[in-house]
Amino acid sequence: MEFLSVAIVASIAAVAGAFGVAIVVRSVVQGVTRQPEMRGPLQTLLFIGAPLVEAIPIFAIVIAFMLLGNL
Repeated sequence: MEFLSVAIVASIAAVAGAFGVAIVVRSVVQGVTRQPEMRGPLQTLLFIGAPLVEAIPIFAIVIAFMLLGNL
């Protein structure tokens, strides 16, 4: 049963990370479309924001596997 719960947590974390990064990328693309001269600063924010958004699901997966090891 604990294997199933870890699989569910890992899959939800992966999907949440994908949605988060998609929102960040969508916002940057919209910003560049509206103001092309801001491409550089927006691209820098993208390269900073995407890993920050992706860090939370990685922590969730690590915690799920740590709980699996302790059960």
